[in-house]
Amino acid sequence: MQAEGVSFSLEDKLAIATRLDELGLDYIEGGYAASNPKEAQFFAEVAKLGLKNSKIAAFGSTRRADRSVSDDVSLSAMLSCKTTAGTLVGKSWDMQVTEVLGCSLDDNLTICAESVEYLKKHGLEVIFDAEHFYDGYKANPDYAMKVLAAAANGGADALVLCDTNGGTLPGQVFDITKIVCEQFGGTEIGIHAHNDTDCATASSLAAVRAGARHVQGTINGLGERCGNANLCTVIPNIQFKTDHDVLSGEKIRTLTEVSRYVFEICNVTPVSNMPYVGESAFAHKGGLHVNALRKSKGSYEHVSPELVGNERRFLISELSGKSNVLAELEKAKIAEDKELAQKILTRVQELENEGYQFEAADASFDLLVKRIMGTYKPFFKLMKYRVSVERHSWDVLVTEATVKLTVDGKTEHIVGEGDGPVNALDAALRKALKSFYPSIEEIHLIDYKVRVVNAREGTAAKVRVIIESMDKNAIWGTVGVSENIIEASWKALVDSVEYKLQKDAT
Repeated sequence: MQAEGVSFSLEDKLAIATRLDELGLDYIEGGYAASNPKEAQFFAEVAKLGLKNSKIAAFGSTRRADRSVSDDVSLSAMLSCKTTAGTLVGKSWDMQVTEVLGCSLDDNLTICAESVEYLKKHGLEVIFDAEHFYDGYKANPDYAMKVLAAAANGGADALVLCDTNGGTLPGQVFDITKIVCEQFGGTEIGIHAHNDTDCATASSLAAVRAGARHVQGTINGLGERCGNANLCTVIPNIQFKTDHDVLSGEKIRTLTEVSRYVFEICNVTPVSNMPYVGESAFAHKGGLHVNALRKSKGSYEHVSPELVGNERRFLISELSGKSNVLAELEKAKIAEDKELAQKILTRVQELENEGYQFEAADASFDLLVKRIMGTYKPFFKLMKYRVSVERHSWDVLVTEATVKLTVDGKTEHIVGEGDGPVNALDAALRKALKSFYPSIEEIHLIDYKVRVVNAREGTAAKVRVIIESMDKNAIWGTVGVSENIIEASWKALVDSVEYKLQKDAT
């Protein structure tokens, strides 16, 4: 929740906690109950969910220098959460102690030990987060280690080394973590890495290699500033690249779904090139790559996409070779036909020269293949359409679209209204077709993108419109190109409807 632009309701947090529990994570840090009523309410409500795999951990900091443990707001708030575990943050960098806390170094050691001991006496499993540990160790290694010793003597169950500023490189993380693991061999050592140098995942793996067995992170790496270690990368890297088992095969196959679910709850666009779970993680565009992949899946994939619940995609573009097209035909269960593949490739290259792009328009490519194969069946024939936009003196815009088409020899002449030209055309087309094809009501337009293809032509430039649509079973993309934005939109809109009807007819 500390990521810029991210905010969760109580219901959002409970829904995410349920998904993380199903994924099989060991701990879910619920938040700082003393910060606001919503955070406190979360702990009361999550206890009712009956989580099966995850322990909920309350979050808080060591007592204030001018308070006793029994009179401290943060410690009291942690206990009020009634969780079995707590994450306790304490200062381990001498500069932070003297300049931020404003107390002596010895006083901070007492504060850490007493705070851990107090929570332990009340039955909590205590995860001690040594804030700024790596910076503190580099500045004053003796003192940073004394802080860990104070927490360990207080009874901490885990000592977590935090790269709070995210500026420590993986090699340094390994060296320092290894020293800590050797000195505190009887206590579980952990890593909490921030991503300010884009090394949070690498640092987490380096710490594991050095002996750490507790890794903190977030789904999709969301977090303060540049984010935290991305569990969607950390988990499969440990699972598939080391000797450690993190999750069962069944659970890790839901990782892609969990990643996209959290992005959706956050109202944040998924990162397409995110390793393992991104839409492009197993997307192949180069003809040489696809040719090799058709012969051996391991030639350009370090793991199988199915292991994390993702899927392999072959992209069609002017960079494609026949192998890309053959792979798509194979995916569509169409017998290998090199002559057909060459015809399709030639046509794709011609269209891309005109401004088309099929990477995000799988449905338009599917219709293109059917047209070339001669299996395309038109479900209606357009006679004409017209769009009008009126602006009244009282600042009201009225947009109408008229569509005239024929279906099986019967003419439909329909008017639709909308918030804009494309919305009005969509409304008119649906009204004209719904009596013939009722399933058209299932289509929802979920995204609309416009891109100028040849910007130097100014207002006479071609535009490319990409429309993303969905029904109850699938999501598909279509494309249209024209010098006229309405015509480009119409082409993409018609492809969307045609694809849906073709799909339902098979």
